[in-house]
Order: sequence, then structure tokens, then C-alpha cells
Amino acid sequence: MTTITICTTCRRQAARDDRTLPPDGEAFLVRVTEAAAAHPGLQVRGTPCLMGCEHGCNAAVSAAGRMTYVLGRFEGTPEDAAALADYAALHAENDGGLVPFRQWPQGVKGHFVARVPPLDP
Repeated sequence: MTTITICTTCRRQAARDDRTLPPDGEAFLVRVTEAAAAHPGLQVRGTPCLMGCEHGCNAAVSAAGRMTYVLGRFEGTPEDAAALADYAALHAENDGGLVPFRQWPQGVKGHFVARVPPLDP
């Protein structure tokens, strides 16, 4: 099972200084959950702070025995959510979570922040 973890405390640059507004990550979590429903085998969860404040909205795509990818710089739109869910579905289908560049949805290109190798079994 591939899990998409969304930072619920993320704020886009434009909203970072106005703490009267809710975090952008909360709405992004809802949008990603809706988009992921179209892909069996995906799980979505929220967490407070992925420590990528300069890259908000942030997400991590992970699964046991597979590469973990951290993505950011999303606006949190429904289109961003759909692209992230589509990428996570490809992550789930590919050995080791390695999705060839030519298969990446356009909406995730330029959003990768880090790649973390899987832990040893």
C-alpha cells in the first residue's frame, strides 16, 4: 500500500505571514483524499509539519520497501491533488517505487524536493 502523507500545517508563501488564515495543508489534505479515492491501494493521511516550510504545500509518497519521495511547491489546487494521486498510483505499481520520468504526470514535474531510500528489511 502506498501512502500519501500531507503536511496539514503547510502554508503557501502568500499566506505564510497571516496566521488568521487556516493552513493551506488542511484543504490540500481534503483534495488529495478525494483524488486518491479513484486509485485503489492508496492511503492518505495528514501530519503536522514535514519541515519543508519553504516548499509548502508538502507531501510525501511512501511504501514499505520502496523509495520515498517528498514533493512540495504545490498551490494546493484540485489539479495538484490529482497529479499527486496519479503519481502515487504509479509509485504503487512500480518495483521499488521507481517511476520513470516519462510516466510522471505533468503536474508533479518540478515539485520533487527529496528522495529517501527504503530502510533495510
